[in-house]
Amino acid sequence: MAITNKLHVLAPTVLALTLLSPAVAQADPTAQCLNPNAKITVEEQRLTATMPAGGPAVGPTLVTQAGFDPLVGAYLQQLCAAKSTSAARQLVTAAGDNLWQTAVDRAQGRRPGMGTLDTHDDRPLYWARLQMSKDLRQWQPKFALSAADRTSLLTALDHGSRGLDSDRLPAGAGVRKVMVSGFDPFELDGDGVRISNPAGAAALALDGLTVSTPNGPAVVQAVSFPVVWGYFDQGIVEAAYGAAIKDATHRPDMVVTISQGRPGQFDIERWAGDWRGGFPDNNNASSTGPVPAAAGWPQPADQFIETTLPYQQMQATPTGSYPVNFDLLFCVWSDSTHPGTGQQVCRTDAPKPGEVAAQGGGGDYLSNESMYRANRVRLGLGATAVRGGHLHTPVLGEPAGPTALTDAAFEGRRTAIVNQTVALVTAAASALS
Repeated sequence: MAITNKLHVLAPTVLALTLLSPAVAQADPTAQCLNPNAKITVEEQRLTATMPAGGPAVGPTLVTQAGFDPLVGAYLQQLCAAKSTSAARQLVTAAGDNLWQTAVDRAQGRRPGMGTLDTHDDRPLYWARLQMSKDLRQWQPKFALSAADRTSLLTALDHGSRGLDSDRLPAGAGVRKVMVSGFDPFELDGDGVRISNPAGAAALALDGLTVSTPNGPAVVQAVSFPVVWGYFDQGIVEAAYGAAIKDATHRPDMVVTISQGRPGQFDIERWAGDWRGGFPDNNNASSTGPVPAAAGWPQPADQFIETTLPYQQMQATPTGSYPVNFDLLFCVWSDSTHPGTGQQVCRTDAPKPGEVAAQGGGGDYLSNESMYRANRVRLGLGATAVRGGHLHTPVLGEPAGPTALTDAAFEGRRTAIVNQTVALVTAAASALS
């Protein structure tokens, strides 16, 4: 997610969602419990977006083609029937967890025959989550529901559907533990509505995976982040990585934030910088300035944070057909007393004391910020023995043709990127002592 320039959590419940038949799932429940005039987000508004040439709405079509319709339909049916805030909380927590686990199982081949889309396709998770959050935002319960309680329910649904609800890393020593994060699709306006993010696809392929290393097995936990400045302001990165690092029993040995970067290569970023450049997010909102602090978390004020990933081993290990670059670039403001004005000076040596960050190696968008926040809280918690850094995947590109939602070449590129990402994480885990 480099723009160069373009360059808690609620505990899971045992409530199970019953999958409805397609006929029931496709029934229109709007008259029953939804207020179509309730305000929804810009992201949710894109649920009606078609390709510029017309045709059906892209997001719901991808949800249907992946076989997620019954899950989404069951959730809405049960939401309409909820009789209390506590029942709704139990439902949305279970629904979020179920959506994430279904997407992970499908990506890892444990849901054969579920839909017709390529199993590595990350887009159905994104669009199904938006369908469910839109329904929750427009839900008219039969009881009084405060705005604060609705917000809390939306957070529970979102966190669960991103893998943030539970720690899937094993306890104790003997097994190495790695935590990674991917991202939602982004730049979705116009024909971008069909975009996929290989970093999100890689997260689904990695979650819960046990990889073999010369030093024994390593278990990976993955989460997926939104491309929304406001969620980052609320501390979603710290909620994921900080909570994991604070848990001494399950603490990861390494954390790797992952996003989509530039065409044709992987980049292991050396530096994350304390600056956001304002590129619009998935709600078409912008934010410019230093990376805000996350309330409740200790965090140093470093302008730059350097990777501690074993980049030499990651580069030296054969992992796939894309080259793997160690990116040394960073940028500072020419006038450190007035950051955000004047010129950016970009170099490949090392930042000097007193210099103010303008960009990390991965730019000044949310990918850079995910690396910065994850490692800022890592250092703030004193977890210097935990390795941390960022991996940019190659740009996936779009399906060929003006109306195609997928094609064999598109799927092949995504599979190659996902497989090489898994191999690079495995190479990094192999360097853990």
